[in-house]
Amino acid sequence: MAYKKGTGKNIVLALGGNALGDTPAEQLELVKKTANHIVDLISDGVNVMVSHGNGPQVGMINNAFAYASSNDGKTPEIPFPECGAMSQGYIGFHLSQAILNEIRRRGIMRSTATIVTQTVVNADDPAFQNPTKPVGAFLTEEQAKAKMKETGHTYKEDSGRGWRLVVASPKPQRIVEFDAIVDLVEDGYIVIAAGGGGVPVVMRDNCYYGVPAVIDKDRSSAKMAADFKADMLVILTAVEKVAINFNKPDQQNLDKMTVAEAQKHIDDGQFAPGSMLPKVQACLEYLEGHPGGKALITSLEKAAAGLRGETGTIITGA
Repeated sequence: MAYKKGTGKNIVLALGGNALGDTPAEQLELVKKTANHIVDLISDGVNVMVSHGNGPQVGMINNAFAYASSNDGKTPEIPFPECGAMSQGYIGFHLSQAILNEIRRRGIMRSTATIVTQTVVNADDPAFQNPTKPVGAFLTEEQAKAKMKETGHTYKEDSGRGWRLVVASPKPQRIVEFDAIVDLVEDGYIVIAAGGGGVPVVMRDNCYYGVPAVIDKDRSSAKMAADFKADMLVILTAVEKVAINFNKPDQQNLDKMTVAEAQKHIDDGQFAPGSMLPKVQACLEYLEGHPGGKALITSLEKAAAGLRGETGTIITGA
């Protein structure tokens, strides 16, 4: 059946790691709180497309299969793209269930749809020449070199703890299931998609093939929001506002930035590479693809207030 869409804005909501747990049991509890905040937005008439990270989850799945395979000799090793798909499935299940339970508790006639999403990347992306993202189980140097010879994948020593598979983080080019996402949103569904940035795939001979890589989920969210022409990209993190001079006596929280101002702060080294920098860069990519949109960075707890313009950091084209 088709559900009635909200009358408010179309937004892509990118959930940060603080919205999910490190274990299935912890995650199941945390997503109840997450769902409550998402349904607050839905209650206000907002049409929500939800994306999420999957770092701890995909690592857990990859490690579990690698451990079982090396210890029982029967369990097959699961390729990294398949681990990403598995993580999308079980995180989407938890999010979908929690949102469904909350909208039913409030008497809202909507439903959810979780889409296991593939994201096309360029096989010639320079990131593939310099894989940097460590994933999966720790191996001995001997085991790692045997794996490199067997698979052609890159393994590197990780901080004295052993050798690990390292994968690239290429730029998302296209979301394969985008048309299905659009149709579901138009039919009033709350869509969960592009989990973990989507499973990275490349095109060869007009067919899709999974590749071992990790796509930044904020960049995939930005791509989805720009292509959808969503009114707003909302990137949720642990802080209420973006700041310059972070953790210094002269820290300044920012209510708003233009693209030019954000770029200047990036050039000045104001945002940490492993923290706020990729979030601000994703907002700029969204605004490049959809100049009329607005990007918001804030915390999960402040998302509804941020959409009302009461808090958070807004980034606009001008």
